[in-house]
Amino acid sequence: MNKKQKKVFKRIIVSIVLLIALQILLHFAEVPVLLQFALYMIPYIVIGGDILKKAFHGITHGQVFDECFLMAVATVGAIILGLVTEGEEGGFLEGVAVMLFYQIGELFQSVAVGKSRKNITDLMDIRPDYANIENESGELEKVDPEDVAIGQIIVVKAGEKIPIDGIIREGTASLDTSALTGESMPVEKNAGDEVISGCVNITGLLRIETTREFGESTVSKILDMVENSSMKKSKSENFISKFARYYTPIVCYLALALALLPPIVLLVMSKEPMWGTWVIRALTFLVISCPCALVISIPLSFFGGIGAASSNGILVKGSNYLEALSETGIIAFDKTGTLTKGTFEVTKVSPSEGFTSDDLVIYASIAERYSDHPIALSIKKFAEEGGLNSIEELLEDENIPGKGVRVKTSSGEIYAGNVALIESLGLTPAQENSPGTVIHVAVSGKYAGYILISDSLKPTSKKAIENLKASGVRRLVMLTGDREESASNIATELGLAEYRAGLLPGDKVDEVEKLIADKKGKEKLAFVGDGINDAPVLSRADIGIAMGALGSDAAIESADIVLMDDDPARIALAMKISKKCLRIVRENIIFAIGIKVLCLLLGALGIANMWMAIFADVGVMVLAVLNAIRCLKMPKNA
Repeated sequence: MNKKQKKVFKRIIVSIVLLIALQILLHFAEVPVLLQFALYMIPYIVIGGDILKKAFHGITHGQVFDECFLMAVATVGAIILGLVTEGEEGGFLEGVAVMLFYQIGELFQSVAVGKSRKNITDLMDIRPDYANIENESGELEKVDPEDVAIGQIIVVKAGEKIPIDGIIREGTASLDTSALTGESMPVEKNAGDEVISGCVNITGLLRIETTREFGESTVSKILDMVENSSMKKSKSENFISKFARYYTPIVCYLALALALLPPIVLLVMSKEPMWGTWVIRALTFLVISCPCALVISIPLSFFGGIGAASSNGILVKGSNYLEALSETGIIAFDKTGTLTKGTFEVTKVSPSEGFTSDDLVIYASIAERYSDHPIALSIKKFAEEGGLNSIEELLEDENIPGKGVRVKTSSGEIYAGNVALIESLGLTPAQENSPGTVIHVAVSGKYAGYILISDSLKPTSKKAIENLKASGVRRLVMLTGDREESASNIATELGLAEYRAGLLPGDKVDEVEKLIADKKGKEKLAFVGDGINDAPVLSRADIGIAMGALGSDAAIESADIVLMDDDPARIALAMKISKKCLRIVRENIIFAIGIKVLCLLLGALGIANMWMAIFADVGVMVLAVLNAIRCLKMPKNA
């Protein structure tokens, strides 16, 4: 328990001790009513002073109808009624007991919220406290990460967190990425490798050149996303908020009517009005009506679901997206970097007449010089390993969306891209039927040949598709800009019945629009992409899920859900967490409203007494909270 919870717990213990002592005193001695009142007020103020203060604050600020107001009116009313009737109607004990059990319930839910926050809090531990830099004398100095500039060298010792994204310039180490990915297996990193903030250096000493400011680093973006996740409420949470907004004043007016109208009617009929009886019923009605169980347990359920997801390396930007996952009936996938590894290798170089293999590789590497696309990187790596790099200066560099690139050098123009690009130049590209991506090259108006680049499936992709089918997803579709032959081979290997090949970025959006039009009822469509070139589609889908997100700014910014370990099998796990969370939410709504309505009717009829009212309020809240924290019980990697 935290400091505040311990303080409330101590007040509860003191109040219970005082009540027990008071009951023993009253059992053995005759105590006047006024003295009883004074004695009961001691435990009442100890346990309920803060509630009375909050109720008064709400009244003075125009926010009257909340649970503090209900508790204050019900308990003060019961105590005053006991004082007026000298203990015959209502009572001091009931008034103090209602406040005591209400505070016990509040403490219980506070501890439960703290438990549900644990996974999120663990994630918050990735926030670095300092960065090590070497001063002029060569000694390490701890500084605020926000004071470290781009390009500065920081030192990360074994056991320390990497505070800022960067590139390793010296050293080799094993990194613990579990706080980000949920994966306990360490990752080996060497000089020249990129590293992201939030990972823990397990072994070795690293000197890292920073590539971002602290505020733009991966850890800062992730923490900002998680901290703001509660702002995006689910439909269920919005329903409960609206429900409580109208429900609370309605029951207050009904309680007032219950206290006044029956006695007035009895007076008109020349009968005993029984004011005390009807006021007691009204006060009981107020205690029963408190909507704590719903107001607390529903957000707690979603918070628990988000916590369970985060502990498995699934970052959900809001409970609305967690809820939408349970209704997902159609999922569209990007191919490269999503279902496949995205680590390309040159597997074939086929020059045209008049060009050699070396010429073709050199021209292709020149064209892709400034591109960071995985395919471009594989070509440049192949050229570098073969000693085929060119230092020829680029005079112009143009990206042709959906087709490729065009560059101009002192010796002429070079085009590198797909079939559509070469055909747009009036040239006829060669045909290649092997699986993979084909990059065609044209130089100074002549077709120079093509380079075949192959990718491979991620180990978990096939399992991911099988699990999604088993979880009830109606349609699974792969959307790719790759060739028909390559797309067909991947789809067959995965067991996907539907795929679309040769798509430009705009075509993907059009295909998603068609899939959206095919939705049935409340069905949701999710798009899974790498978060870099799929941002328009991620934004258009009901749920955007980013793959390959470790260190990708675009993924974190454009997606609604981020899979931190690049594992498509996590999607089925996220859906499982979502469905369990929604099931618990529905259980709590039905249970809480059902018990409330029943007890309200019994209270109005005089069948339910104040002790039953305590159960209807605190008991139902405790049971609902216990049910809600089941959302945290999702096993890792289930």
